Amino acid sequence: MQLEKIVNYHKALADPTRLRILLLLSEGEMNGQALAEKLNISQPTVTHHAAKLREAALITERREKNTVYFAQNRYFIQQHAQASLELILRKGGKEMTTTANEQMKSAVIRNFFAKDGRLRSIPAQYKKKLIALEHVVERLEPGRKYTEKEINEFIKQFHEDYATIRREFIMHQFMYREDGIYELNPRELWTRWEDVK
Repeated sequence: MQLEKIVNYHKALADPTRLRILLLLSEGEMNGQALAEKLNISQPTVTHHAAKLREAALITERREKNTVYFAQNRYFIQQHAQASLELILRKGGKEMTTTANEQMKSAVIRNFFAKDGRLRSIPAQYKKKLIALEHVVERLEPGRKYTEKEINEFIKQFHEDYATIRREFIMHQFMYREDGIYELNPRELWTRWEDVK
C-alpha cells in the first residue's frame, strides 16, 4: 500500500470527533442528524468530519431521499491498519531504511567527490568517511594482490594522502596486508557504515 494512503488514514484518525464517529458507527449505520445529536455537535460539523473519513475510505455513505446514512468501511479500516503495521514493523521499514541509506550514500558521494572522481577531502564524520572509503575501495579487483606501491598509485587517483587512506583500508577491514602485499577482504568483513549510528 502506498505510503501516502497510510498517512491519510492516520490523519483521518487523528481527531477525537472523527474517532467518536467511527465508534458510534461500529454499532451500525447512522444518519448525520443522529450523529450530530449523539456527539452534541452541529450537522455541518458532522458533514465536515464525514468527508475526511470518506476521503480516507474509512466510511461509506448512502442517500435515502434527503437523508445521508453513514457506515464503517470495515474492510478498508482493517487493510490500512494492517498496512501500517507491516510498514512500521516489517518489510516496509526495511525498504524505507534502504532508501534512506541509498540517499545518504548518494549525498556523500555527491558532496565529497568531484566530477572527475577525486575525493575533495576525507570526511571527518565516521559514517561518511566509511562511505567514501567504500566508494574508493570498490574499484579494486577482488582476488588481485597489490604491492604497496600499486596501492599508493591507485589511491593517488582519488586523493594525495595515500598513506592515511591506505591505513584506513586496513583499519576498517576493507583490505588486509601481509608481507607488504595488499588484498581486498571479502565484503562481509568490511566495516559496515549502514550499522553506524
